[in-house]
Order: sequence, then structure tokens, then C-alpha cells
Amino acid sequence: MSDQRPAFTDADARAADALIALALDEDLGPDGDDLTSRLLVPADATGGCDVKSRARGVLAGLPIVERILPAVAERTGNAPLELLPIARDGDALHPGSIVASLFGPVRDLLTAERTILNFLTHLSGVATLTRRFVEAVEGTNAVVLDTRKTHPGYRRLEKYAVRCGGGANHRMGLHDACLVKDNHLAAWRERTGERGDLGALVRRVKGELPAEALLIVEVDRHDQFAAVLPAEPDVILLDNLPPEALKQAVAERDAAGSNVKLEASGGVNLDTVRAIAESGVDRISVGALTHSAVALDLGFDWHDAGPPTLP
Repeated sequence: MSDQRPAFTDADARAADALIALALDEDLGPDGDDLTSRLLVPADATGGCDVKSRARGVLAGLPIVERILPAVAERTGNAPLELLPIARDGDALHPGSIVASLFGPVRDLLTAERTILNFLTHLSGVATLTRRFVEAVEGTNAVVLDTRKTHPGYRRLEKYAVRCGGGANHRMGLHDACLVKDNHLAAWRERTGERGDLGALVRRVKGELPAEALLIVEVDRHDQFAAVLPAEPDVILLDNLPPEALKQAVAERDAAGSNVKLEASGGVNLDTVRAIAESGVDRISVGALTHSAVALDLGFDWHDAGPPTLP
């Protein structure tokens, strides 16, 4: 794996801030009260904890933790908790790995605990599953991509976690790429009554598309592929085709001297992805990266140490 770390962008930060606010609203209610901590913990009690991994995986989400701490402080009126990162997003974790240390008012540590862990465990789960797919296709030319099958509000953060796992991002949404799918074709035909050449339709769409937007066309039969290839979209998405059919499409694309990228989707899992990649396709999109990732087991280990000291 490359040691290059994924960028946590300004847009990612804005998405994180919105979700952090929602998470704290859910926990603290309209009055901003952590009832249990207020009743059990003295206001002046201070302490520390380590965020530790209890399983093997890949870390994602530390930049979000950095944004949770001032958001909690704003609610409680205390100074933000101190954070000492130990690991970095994209790092491989094993049981016992320390992700970060935190120190400050114990009430704030308890108030922040679940919000911190909810983000870290989920996003690290996405990164972990992505890394498994990336490792499964190692040595081929295939790039592992996510999809739009994300949880509402979490798209940017889940796609960031995919990058932490070594995968790449498909389109962010409906606004930044044109992906012509079977339902679009069905709606177009129903609306217009046309049964014309698919290649001609692709060429028309290309002529109307913003220059910066990709054009991706989904096909699930060889005759559709043969019609679309000469129209030269940016990507042809080969949906639910077996490896033998994928190999044939790659051979025909190469024989035509085309620069069209070929993407496989559908039926992709850890048992099938290697054979799909070995067909020679350029891209493999995997919805499971975001919709089926299991949370990575992380937790707070409490201690009585003083404030973390930066090296």
C-alpha cells in the first residue's frame, strides 16, 4: 500500500460538522444535559483515556474526532479536551493498537465518548473492508471504487473512509457525472417512444454534457456494449457480466484501440473480485464498501495519567 494519506477536504469537514451537531443534539437534548455524568462525576474531576483497537483493521476518522472536541466544549462551557493522535488515518490496526489519547474534564470525556466511537468505528469499518478488497485485487490493473450506496448525510465521510482503505471514489452524486443506467433508458423510451440506436443516444448526451463531467454508460448485454463502444463514453459499466464476458469486452476494447475505461459491477464480493479483476477491467465498483461494512471494534481505556505531552 502507498504511504500517501488521503486528504480530508473542506467539504468533508463541513459534512462532519453537520453530523457532529446532529449527534450531540441527539445525545444532549434541547438543554444540553448529560444527566448521568452530571449526577455521578464531580465538575472538577479530570482524567484521561486511550482510544484502543480491539480488532484488526484500518483506521479512519481522526480528523472528525478533532472537530468533535470543540463542539463538545461549546456545549459544556469547558476548554476542549486535549487530543494526542498516536495513529494516522489509513494505518493498519491490531488488537491493542492505541489510536489516540484524550485528557480533560471527565464529564466531557464521558459526554464525547459515544459520539467519538460512533464515527471512528463506522468509518474504520468502511476503511477495513475497502482494504480487504484492495488487497484481493493486488497485482491487477483494477481500481476498487465505492458507489452512491451510502448512508444519508454520511456520503462524504464514507467516501473519505474508502480512500483511507486504499480505494477510490466513484461520482459523489447525481450532479458531477452522467451515469446512463437501464432505468434511464427505459424512461427515455417510454417518454419519447424511441427505439433508436444506443450509440447515437450516447453521442447526443456527450454533446450536451458539461466538459468536466464524466459520461458513464451501463450495459448488461454484448449487443449494447458493441453499440456503445464506438460512441466513446468515458466509461462503460459492465453490469452483472461473468468474467468470460468481461474478458471479451476488454479484448474488443483493446482491438478497437479505444481509450474507454471498462468498469465491472454487480455480484462483486471478496470471493469473486479477484476473478473479475483478472479479466482486465480498469475499475470495479463495490456497493458493499459503504452499505455493508461492519464497525471496527474500538473503545476507551481509562487511566489516571496527566495531560498528554506532544513529542
